[in-house]
Order: sequence, then structure tokens, then C-alpha cells
Amino acid sequence: MSRARVVILFGGRSAEHEISCISARSVMDALDPQRYEAVPIGVTKQGRWELMPSGPPALPGGEAGSLPSVGETSGTEVALDQDPGARALVAEDGSRTEIDVVFPVMHGPFGEDGSIQGFLEMAGVPYVGAGVLGSALGMDKAVQKVLFEAAGIPVVAHASVHEREWAEEPEAVEARAAALGYPLFAKPAALGSSVGVTKVNEPEELRPALEEAFRFGRKAVLERAVVGAREIECAVLGNDDPVASVAGEIVPTGHEFYSYEAKYLDEDGSELLIPAPLPVETLEEVQRLAVAAFHAIDCAGMARVDFFLAPEGRLLVNEVNTIPGFTQISMYPKLWEASGLPYPDLIDRLIELALERHALERKRGTGS
Repeated sequence: MSRARVVILFGGRSAEHEISCISARSVMDALDPQRYEAVPIGVTKQGRWELMPSGPPALPGGEAGSLPSVGETSGTEVALDQDPGARALVAEDGSRTEIDVVFPVMHGPFGEDGSIQGFLEMAGVPYVGAGVLGSALGMDKAVQKVLFEAAGIPVVAHASVHEREWAEEPEAVEARAAALGYPLFAKPAALGSSVGVTKVNEPEELRPALEEAFRFGRKAVLERAVVGAREIECAVLGNDDPVASVAGEIVPTGHEFYSYEAKYLDEDGSELLIPAPLPVETLEEVQRLAVAAFHAIDCAGMARVDFFLAPEGRLLVNEVNTIPGFTQISMYPKLWEASGLPYPDLIDRLIELALERHALERKRGTGS
């Protein structure tokens, strides 16, 4: 029986490049070599695709606070054959490698926002995760919240701010921030991993916080801080009939909030409680809202849904992540492991879902 050839696509032009490399290493290591042949493709920060037979780079040794990345000379440059249905990679020397499915592990813009998904759709290649629309909506936190509210899903009080608006009418933005109330958070509208997120405790801190957010995009989101809230996360898996995992809780230690540093640079930056200590009725509501949020953005394959549990017991959906972190210690795989689905089986299921969705699209005449 021939093995399925799975492209592990990682790196990319996003500020989350390094996190993508760590996730991809874990995915590749979890693939059953009896069933799959891994084809690791690293995308440099300039957008070059590199075939890297040894896989994603490991964490650099002896460099405190450093993370791996894809270099310009990491491997052989390849490109995806854009002839619909060809399903092949083409190297510089013209040699071809046929592929069966792509597993994008690219966090942030140019990977998680529908860009790579549209590219793969044009080439007629099956891929893991949400489609173009679901990926784009999952990336834009401002639009997400509008859709959640329309679906009756409770969200944190918020406001979106365009860079031009901040430049031309800063007083109006300051007034909207004041209406939300301090403390609040300022964050890029289309980024993840807590990159560019700042807690704003008073009005004088708003300007540098927005300027930091605008370093990563032209739109920012202001969100009222839910003082005393617990951070709850739930994993969702499936296509048309998704299911939710048990819930987990993040408890930052030594950090004011679950920042980039707490997530990736400080090994003692947080504690993960899996399963989260929640009453049965609260867990059931988390799972219901997680699936509702998944459907609200037209998601498929997988997503991690993040919540705030306010002190009075009210659940608020914070955001949906369509390509969540995939390291062995990341919340998404750990939640499924606690729900009875080990990491390798989770990878198998995600690949199955990708192939199922692609086959359905072909029947409708919208796939190749």
C-alpha cells in the first residue's frame, strides 16, 4: 500500500514565522511513517519555498529566548504546479514530486488568513483546515466579533480602529477608548500568538499601544479588559458536524496577561489546566459556544476557540484560531489528548477531513 505524501508547509512572511516552525516540527514528528511520507516545505520571510528533507529547524541550542526560522539557503527552491489537478511540486531543475495533501502550519498573515488556502484552491490541492472564507474571517478579529454578535454569541466590549482614523481623528478614537473603559487591550486585528498586544491601563498609554499594533497591520482592535476573568480554551474538530473537546484553562504566572513572552519565551510563563476545573453546565456551554463560533465564521477542519469566564460566571468568546499552535505542549493537541484523541490520531483525523472536504467540493464541480 503506497503512503500518502503530505506537504508540511511552515514558516512564511508573518510575524509568527518562528512559532510556525516549532508547530511544524511537532506535526512532522507525529506523522506515522507507515502511512505518510512527509514533504517539509519551509517558506522564508521573503516568500521563497524551500524543500527541506530534514524537516523544520529545531530550537537553537544555547540561545536563550531564541526561536527557529527558515533561512534563504535552507534547502532546494520549489514551487507548486498551478495546473489544476496536477498536485505536484516543481524543483529548480525541473524535477517533479507528486503530492496528496498539504498541511499548512503557517500562523498569521500569508498563511492563516486565506492567502495560502486560495493558492491551494487554485491548484486543486487538498489541504488541512478552514477554507478561504473561514480562514480570512478567523484572522480578522474585528470582523469575527461582528459575526459573533449577529449569531447571538457573547463577546467582549470592543471597537475597531483604522490606522488612517487614528492619524486623522485621534480625539474620536480616544473618546471611543474612554467609552470602553480602562484597562483595555490594544491588538492588531489580523495577527495571533499575542504579537503586538499591549495592555493599556490609562489614557496616556493608548498612543504607544496603538502604534505598536499598527506595526503589524492597518487595523487594530480595542477590547475592554475583563478584570478577574479566567482564560478558557476549547478545541473544535470536524467539517459540517464538528465536535468540541474538553476545556482547558490558562493561568499566566509572572506575567500580567498571556503575552508572547509568556507563551513562547518563558518556559514558566503559564500553567495549563487540562481539563479546566469547571462545573458541568459551564463546560457544556463552552462546548456549545465553541461549535457556534466555528459555524459563525464558516470554519472547517479545526479551530481553537478562546473564552473569558467573567467573575460573575458569564462566558465571553474572545476569538477563533483556525490554525492553532501545534507543538506537543500546545493547548489544541493537549485538549484532544485529554478528550481521548492522541496527537498522532489527531493528525490522521485532520488529514482525513481535508480529503473528505476536497472530495465533496469536486462532486459539486468547485474543486479539481
